Amino acid sequence: MAVTTKKKRPWLTTGASFAALLAGAGQAFAQESGDNNGMVIEEILVEAQKRAESVQDVPLAVAAFDAAFQKRVNLDDVKDLVKFTPGFAGDSKDSFIDYINIRGISTNDFGVGGDPSVGFFKNGLYQGRNGVVVTSMFDMERAEVLRGPQGFLFGRNAISGAVSLYTTKPKYDQTSGYMEMGVGQRGILEGEAAFNYGINDKVAVRLAAYHSEEDGYVDNQFDPEARKQVWHNKDAFRASVGVRGESWDSTFILEYEDREQSGSVYRANNAFGILDSLEEVLEGPVTPRGDIRDVDADEGLGNYDIGDVLSLEAHINFDLGFASLQSITGYKDHDYDYAEDFDGAPFRYNDYAQTQSGDYFEQELRLVGQTEGPLSWYGGVSYYKEKLDVLFRNALGEDVLCGVYYGMTCQEMSQYYYGEDYEYNPEGQVEANMVDGEYSGWGAYFEATYEFSEKFDIGAGIRYTKDKKNFGINVLPVDTGLGPYWMFGLTTDGFVYDSKSWDKFTPRFIARYRPNEDWMIYASLTKGYKSGGFGSFAVNLNPTDEFPDGVDDDLVATPGATPNSFDPEQVTSYEVGFKGDLFDSRVRLNGNVYHYRYTDLQLNFFDAGTKIVNVGKVKAWGAEATVQAILSENLDMFVSGSYNTNEVTGAVYTYPDGTEVVIGPDGSRLPGSPKWTLAGVLAYHQPIGDAGEITGSVDFRTQSKTYGGLDNTPSGVNGGWTDVAARLGWTSNEGWSVTAYMENVFNAKYFDGTSEGSPDGLFPAHGFGISRPRTVGVKLTVNFGEE
Repeated sequence: MAVTTKKKRPWLTTGASFAALLAGAGQAFAQESGDNNGMVIEEILVEAQKRAESVQDVPLAVAAFDAAFQKRVNLDDVKDLVKFTPGFAGDSKDSFIDYINIRGISTNDFGVGGDPSVGFFKNGLYQGRNGVVVTSMFDMERAEVLRGPQGFLFGRNAISGAVSLYTTKPKYDQTSGYMEMGVGQRGILEGEAAFNYGINDKVAVRLAAYHSEEDGYVDNQFDPEARKQVWHNKDAFRASVGVRGESWDSTFILEYEDREQSGSVYRANNAFGILDSLEEVLEGPVTPRGDIRDVDADEGLGNYDIGDVLSLEAHINFDLGFASLQSITGYKDHDYDYAEDFDGAPFRYNDYAQTQSGDYFEQELRLVGQTEGPLSWYGGVSYYKEKLDVLFRNALGEDVLCGVYYGMTCQEMSQYYYGEDYEYNPEGQVEANMVDGEYSGWGAYFEATYEFSEKFDIGAGIRYTKDKKNFGINVLPVDTGLGPYWMFGLTTDGFVYDSKSWDKFTPRFIARYRPNEDWMIYASLTKGYKSGGFGSFAVNLNPTDEFPDGVDDDLVATPGATPNSFDPEQVTSYEVGFKGDLFDSRVRLNGNVYHYRYTDLQLNFFDAGTKIVNVGKVKAWGAEATVQAILSENLDMFVSGSYNTNEVTGAVYTYPDGTEVVIGPDGSRLPGSPKWTLAGVLAYHQPIGDAGEITGSVDFRTQSKTYGGLDNTPSGVNGGWTDVAARLGWTSNEGWSVTAYMENVFNAKYFDGTSEGSPDGLFPAHGFGISRPRTVGVKLTVNFGEE
């Protein structure tokens, strides 16, 4: 471990080095200190863009976890960061991020026409959307979760917060690496390795590879012989090359990941009696069998989540003397296939599938002043372009549809209304649509900080963002006697297109005060923005004198129809926080309180298709805190917690004829947002002579109940839960370690989330993301060189 020193005064900057914070909040290290003849938490100073700043001097709510912490608690997927981050919730076991939320705000859109509320970044580059954004964490330097609007640290806006990953860079003049293998219950097989070769002091290469597989643990009562679900098989590879000169350095990265796993699995419940109402129509069971770790779903379109993602990056830094110039270039290409049984019931009611391909390009230039006076500054410009092609399919049984709407089979309905037999389609009621999206945008930002005294400084910044989206939707013909009855209620004669653009100036103001060298207090006011977009599952019609409903006699949309569009979201966020050390740096405290107001919230609403509409306002208050403590020479502790109270008002949709429908009553709580969370790690280590040390830890996450929709109905309540893990290991002084672990020690059964269904009885409530059972395994790690 590095020798600890007392805090040093960093260069003053309110943004230039935020994107390179090394893990202060993720791990407590016990170190000898000559200042107090005791143990202190290691003080970590980092250099980013030619400046150094401690995580404790950053006036921002950020949880940062270094590679050692990620390994200690077995974080291997980007969404695993939910577990230990205050204010962060909504993990799910698929490649979607629509349920992820920071401080209660999630992305209420599972299509591809909007932007995520939580931004995901890797090495400063935006990672995209559902199907491409989720990535395995291997050979990582650190991971960070930043809460609150983020418009000044990255090339893209992130209105509620950002998750930022940093991979390990090549090291010059050094040959080193590591290998890690793990085995466990249910066929768990894990492998990770990295090799670093410093050719000389100018050129270095680093190669890293990753594999993880696990059998499923969820039985499908509908097909007991089928493969158990919630399985995965993931492979990834990364090659990084570093080249540097006298006044510049660069890193080039190629990464490929192949992800194969289950789609989300759902378990329906009969809250509104829809399952009972179908008993007289359908043969066979309608109420799901088994317990919470069983599903009972027909899965007519299958159940899979398969992604292939290729990423290319180029990072080039120039020292210009008066400033440093950074160029960040990124390109991603992906193919994605997904299928699930969204209704979670043992009959074909709403099977969903998505086939997607796309590419994304981003370029950012950032200039950071290198002056040593009271004024520090940085600014940048960024540009992106994205292309997407998607085929969506929704499928259900024709008799199910007739049973829901008519209370009888389609044969009975056809005989009753038309006096003729009904002709069934063997494939059922399959309603599909295609989406073609081309998006582009650019942003420019500048922020400056002035130090009025050694203790007090103020920073102010402004960002301009412009987004443009060209979007097309093609609702395909439906080959059944019912026609387009379920999802859209219509078809289109080929693609219908629309193009829109949005722009916004968003400011930020930060004040920072240091009463002494151990404490920092800050306050901030930030405006946030998220682009508007287009819904992937609805069409705005163009009524005519001949066809006042906007569709012809064959239910084809008349000319002039356009995709459903929606406006941007906006937020004003206020935050006050503190960071400091106590008891001669044996205890470290970080805390903050915040208040935000959202307007024009983007919400799903079913009306002749699933529209995204701007309705309502959100007000929230919250508090977040982390505590690190060295309890003794051998015992460290890390605890994080959060509290959030929020309410939605004005969630009312107005039809073109003026009719209003309440999507959620005033005062309802945001779906998926727990009122409080608590997580932590208690770590023990005991040296054994000169051979090494025994290590042990217990970690946990607990959170309060969440709701499955804006109605906050009991049917959609997901009860609070607690998940505990324990680990015991041996670390040799010769560079290897072995760790045995037991995760979910008490075999807690819970869902990641729920949906409350529809009170009109058209759709059942369900739970999804069934908790992983108690799992035992062991990992072996071998390091060589200076790794």
